[in-house]
Amino acid sequence: MKGIRLRTVMAAVAAVCLLAGCGRQEEGWNEETFVQDIGEEMNERTASSDSVTEDNGSAASGEEGDREEIVYFREPDTFCYAYDTLSEMQKIWYQDIDRTLGNMLTEQELSSEVLKEGLNETDIDRVFQCVLNDHPEYFYVEGYTYTKYTQMDKLVKLVFSGTYSMTVEEAKERFAQIQLAAEQLLAGAPEDASDYEKVKYVYETLIRETDYELSAPDNQNIYSVLVNHASVCQGYAKATQYLLNRLGTDCTLVLGTVDTGEGHAWNLVKVDGEYYYVDTTWGDASYQTEEEGSFLMPEINYDYLCVTTDQISRTHALDAGELMPECTSLEANYYVKEGAYFTSFEEERIKAFFEEASLEGKSEVTLKCGDEAVYEEFKKHLLEEQEIFDYFEHDGEIAYAQNAKQLSLTFWVTNE
Repeated sequence: MKGIRLRTVMAAVAAVCLLAGCGRQEEGWNEETFVQDIGEEMNERTASSDSVTEDNGSAASGEEGDREEIVYFREPDTFCYAYDTLSEMQKIWYQDIDRTLGNMLTEQELSSEVLKEGLNETDIDRVFQCVLNDHPEYFYVEGYTYTKYTQMDKLVKLVFSGTYSMTVEEAKERFAQIQLAAEQLLAGAPEDASDYEKVKYVYETLIRETDYELSAPDNQNIYSVLVNHASVCQGYAKATQYLLNRLGTDCTLVLGTVDTGEGHAWNLVKVDGEYYYVDTTWGDASYQTEEEGSFLMPEINYDYLCVTTDQISRTHALDAGELMPECTSLEANYYVKEGAYFTSFEEERIKAFFEEASLEGKSEVTLKCGDEAVYEEFKKHLLEEQEIFDYFEHDGEIAYAQNAKQLSLTFWVTNE
């Protein structure tokens, strides 16, 4: 997923440094500079050797000097889930790196207090990734460099620099476009919406307004989704996080792999005090679900809207080191909320369910089963014995899709 590469730019270069306040030069210091780039080969479920890789060689240096002269790109009241997973010393470096990236700075010394407590350059990468996981608004960050100074094999100083895909002025212009697009999109959210309604609105809206395209420019960040309306999984996930945080709903980025082995990104959200997983990319039915024949699928797949750890784990696996809570609640699951979750095959309830859908003018209906046994019973009655025609009465043919791993069935009317 992250494809992080480490290469030495300048190794063990002897340097003579002037120690502040000493009035004399001290010999024997060694200076080493390293570069970390964010690899952008997402290798998603449908990706192949055509996965997009940005050119990290064109990074522009951030501006130096007084921070008050630079626009700080961090959004207020950001939900910092990754920050809370760090030790107290790592949190100090998080704040140092956050300030550096948020202001597009370079050559910033990391707190020496942390060095005294035993942390070293091997801790930088985790802290850096935590900052990026918490801040989807840092769309311009490509990676980082650090220089370490040692004396008699003792690490005495670390200097951190962000590497950026654009200048500060370019980032300002793009950030303004992002904020305007976000405001326009969020203006359509229901007034006084609950956490669930906010998550559902963002999920549905991003799916409807974004095309999944491997070749989309900027496809690892929120600009691709909110401004260009074309992206891949990390763009979808960061945009979901950005919008929900702006709506006041806690949401963070999750990195891992899917059942075919490719890297993937999705989200963790908090609804009414409980955590759930959300995968907006897989919510795009045309991307995720295999079609029956050539029938046009319904636009949105709700199998990945507020699901438990058990449900998401059937197809997704966390990256090593990802610390996520056990999600067990079904209260805010889409199917439970919409009355479409069945723990048994009850004819009267099923009849009422489809009648309500018809009264609401729905031409597509999705339901989910509580376990494999119930799922097989639904398939037997509705598909094999074609009882679906007794419940879902419409002019035209009825097509269907089934997701055996998520135990769901989708029916829709088609005239094709």
